[in-house]
Amino acid sequence: MAESDQSSKSGESFEDTPVEGNIEIPEVVQNSLKMSVSLSSGGVRDWINRRREGVRSWSEFLNSSRFKKPTSVASASTRVVKNIEHFQSNYIFVFIGLLLYCLLTSPLLLIALAALFGAFYFVSIKNAGQKLKIAGYELTLFQQYLAIGGCSLPVFFLIGAGSAFFWVIGASFVAIMLHAVMYDQSDNLDDEAEIVMEEVTWG
Repeated sequence: MAESDQSSKSGESFEDTPVEGNIEIPEVVQNSLKMSVSLSSGGVRDWINRRREGVRSWSEFLNSSRFKKPTSVASASTRVVKNIEHFQSNYIFVFIGLLLYCLLTSPLLLIALAALFGAFYFVSIKNAGQKLKIAGYELTLFQQYLAIGGCSLPVFFLIGAGSAFFWVIGASFVAIMLHAVMYDQSDNLDDEAEIVMEEVTWG
């Protein structure tokens, strides 16, 4: 009986003892997390740098002597494939330019976007100091972003953000496809120029 009482008391004392200490994350896991974050941010920077380096000369892009009507559907499709591959970065900047034009000509949309990103920034700063709790439930930063985005959807709908978005998509598609179909990358122009120069020289 004495032994059982002693074991029960030791068990109770063990249950009542609070567990304290710090949970240490292994260094391998920490390094992998840091590496993933750095790779994601570095990947975005690398993509932007590649797009900037891949921009062809705008004088070449807008060379009016290269614009010709395709002779057939097969020729047009070949031009589209070649030009999209060759002028990929230029087409991306065309899309960005049309997007900026749409924003600058829509003050309400520009103000709404500024307010949205301002709310994102305010929440991120606020969340760093104190977590937001609603009815005892702690909201993560991602959930707060989702809530702000959901609340902003009616505002963007009222100011016509949907029509502006589809206008940018449609205008970009028409401009890019028109350029890709009409622009001729073949060396026929250079050959013709050489023939003309030879004729002038021998004449």
